[in-house]
Amino acid sequence: MQSGHYGGKSSHLKKDASMPSLDYLLDKSDDKTITLVPVPTEEFEKWLKKQDKETKSWIEANEFKATGGTTLALPGKKGTIEDVLVGISIHNPMWDYAALPTKLPNATYKIKGRLGREEATSACLGWALGCYSFDWYKESTKDFARLIKPKFADELSVTALAEGIELTRDLINIPATDMGPVELAQAAQDLADEFQADCQVIIDQDLIEQNFPAVYAVGKGAESTRRPRLIDLKWGTLDGPQITLVGKGVCFDTGGLDIKPAQFMKLMKKDMGGAAHVLGLAKAIMRAELPVNLRVIIPAVENAVSDKAMRPLDVVDSRKGLTIEIGHTDAEGRVVLADGLALACEDKPDMVLDFATLTGAARVALGTELPALFSNNDELANDLLNAGQEEDDNMWRLPLWAPYRKMIDGKTADLSNESSAPYGGAITAALFLQEFVEKDIAWAHLDVMGWNTATKAGRPEGGEAMGLRAAFAMIKNRT
Repeated sequence: MQSGHYGGKSSHLKKDASMPSLDYLLDKSDDKTITLVPVPTEEFEKWLKKQDKETKSWIEANEFKATGGTTLALPGKKGTIEDVLVGISIHNPMWDYAALPTKLPNATYKIKGRLGREEATSACLGWALGCYSFDWYKESTKDFARLIKPKFADELSVTALAEGIELTRDLINIPATDMGPVELAQAAQDLADEFQADCQVIIDQDLIEQNFPAVYAVGKGAESTRRPRLIDLKWGTLDGPQITLVGKGVCFDTGGLDIKPAQFMKLMKKDMGGAAHVLGLAKAIMRAELPVNLRVIIPAVENAVSDKAMRPLDVVDSRKGLTIEIGHTDAEGRVVLADGLALACEDKPDMVLDFATLTGAARVALGTELPALFSNNDELANDLLNAGQEEDDNMWRLPLWAPYRKMIDGKTADLSNESSAPYGGAITAALFLQEFVEKDIAWAHLDVMGWNTATKAGRPEGGEAMGLRAAFAMIKNRT
């Protein structure tokens, strides 16, 4: 991915892009390659008994217990590193391998033994994710240890997911000055160009003429260089299952006239995280050449403070015909998604998935690491939950609790974008979105944080893809 197309206006940008994480996965070893010896965490004591006396003494002296992601170098006869022991969980090795690129000395490594397809794939993807660093605005960049790809890894899935997650992270991490509605649309166009997809963008006043009044209402307060737009990307085989992805693309959220306090506005460059997720997932789907008819819809706006911004208690039209009372200008994401979801349902797809950094209430309920899942279809919800468990990309289903629907009744319009009660905010937001989804279409809504608040192995602080691997696996399993 090259930042010259977008994210490149800033005079602070130091380089085109960080080195792609996949470049740290190599095809061939040489005589300087160091061997990694996976030691199962759950079977460490049994494994230790089989080692020679000198190895046991070295392990015990260094208090190595094979905890997931821990390492211990074994010295060779000439003072060099001969092998490196690596603690690996049997049930979920990916994040253990993700810890290694930054933990090990900068060299080339290969994994000892014949790994099965699942572990080999996990090792490669974990390693790639562990090599991600957002260095676009820094003079110096990080370098990482390199891995010889295990023989039986599913390289296409690794490539697809690593590229998709890297794109998602990059788009979220780029500062809002360099990632407005124009640049987000350009990122979608670049993706379309790469995979011979079609990408149409409806801009500013044309949104009114083509019946996207809710998108226009939220974005109309932005300056002339950041006007609202609707991005519509299509790719794939027409006879495959039709899957439509909708992503919230609020490129910066001041809160509008109901302005956010500074501490809540600071991270609002990530409020286009839903759009970043659907573009990253689309890239993974297209790279893996899944046999689907794919559509990606992104309402891209900036929720700005100006004399043209929407006002509290304004009434806004929507594509579906329902009117929306603006109870709070900082509940803008659901308003733009209303038009996006209505469009998504018009050609009767087999499935609609939306991703959005929608509510603080979801974070209160589930914390920052666990996306909230809502769905009108139990089969789709269960498939997503099961895929999340398999991929260690978990989410938690919350109910579309019908008795709360009355909380979003409007006084002067069909709906209010603000609940009448201060509780259950993630649920009432999802119920609002459900009003714009046709009842016979399988739909799932993921309310995601889109941001790591602290660094973990393979997951640096900053923009993050949450639920993307689960959604990819679910779609792949269905094709």
